[in-house]
Amino acid sequence: MFTLGVAAQNASNSSAKPESPGPSDQGWHVDVIPYLWFAGVHGTAGVQGHDASVHADASDVLSNFNIGFMGVVEPRYNRVLFPTDFMWIKLTDNRALPSDVDATSAKAEFKQTIFTPSIGYRLVDAKKIKVDWKMGIRYWHLDSSLSLQPSGQKVSGSADWVDGVSGGKIETLVARKVIVTIGGDAGGGTSRSDYQVYGLVGFRVARKWTLNAGYRYMSVNYRPESTFVYDMTLSGLILGATWNTK
Repeated sequence: MFTLGVAAQNASNSSAKPESPGPSDQGWHVDVIPYLWFAGVHGTAGVQGHDASVHADASDVLSNFNIGFMGVVEPRYNRVLFPTDFMWIKLTDNRALPSDVDATSAKAEFKQTIFTPSIGYRLVDAKKIKVDWKMGIRYWHLDSSLSLQPSGQKVSGSADWVDGVSGGKIETLVARKVIVTIGGDAGGGTSRSDYQVYGLVGFRVARKWTLNAGYRYMSVNYRPESTFVYDMTLSGLILGATWNTK
């Protein structure tokens, strides 16, 4: 009777408390996610008072070998997240339309580094759905140049700025090996606006490996009081893989 009473009491206590994460989900986890973003670029760029309308699709970017290094590292301790996204890309448009009355065309070139460290929390950690919230900063470094034709005049400049951003993602297991992820963030600070959204479909090919494909859209409007302008949208197909270290 005493044994049955203790067992009943333990069962009552366990039902009254929320279920704790399993041992395999506790402690440190690290996801390493290299990816390639085949992004076209559209918008307005300006250096030293010379503005140009830029429209280069993904095929233009690929034809000029303008692909950089891109990747995400996401350490997690229990439910606390420390994601970091780093991207370096080079974008070129040989047929930019200048606003200068004496120029008929322009070659616009951009080299940009985007670094987004964040801290977050896993709000929902169920077997088939996970919901993460995060906040952090997005650091931009941009080198921009315009070569005006037919004069051959070239103007260039660089800028660094930081925006605060906040957002999250929802990850759903829709089949035994298929994962759908929707996420994004938004903010501002030095720029007038800074946001991104993305959607991914992942296929688990091994216990630690998942292949991902989807679409990413990013927009920033940087117009300080100086003569540097970068009001640009980057969007296109994204391919990558996720390696879980645990």
